[in-house]
Amino acid sequence: MSRTKLLLDVVTDLQNLAGSLQTIAEVLASNEETPRTEEKAPVKKAKPKKISLEEVRTLLAQKSQAGFTADIKKLLEKYGATKLSEIEEKDYEALMKDAEELQ
Repeated sequence: MSRTKLLLDVVTDLQNLAGSLQTIAEVLASNEETPRTEEKAPVKKAKPKKISLEEVRTLLAQKSQAGFTADIKKLLEKYGATKLSEIEEKDYEALMKDAEELQ
């Protein structure tokens, strides 16, 4: 997992935490008990992050250095390509899942 993705996940978690803390502070400030039947505020869901070519390239490079070069070539062929740049963006996620399974 890339550092950028980890940082984005941390930022999302912090935003969710900040929203929860704000709700608690508002309840405490109003000195009201929250009724148990009150609906919870919807949690912001992070948009599914698009996987970039750089992320796929990084993972494939790591797997290649670990000795899976032939397996990576087979994966590229599975998606109808001979090199990474020929892979369609819609296939990045599936390609990464397949590459992560290489052991």
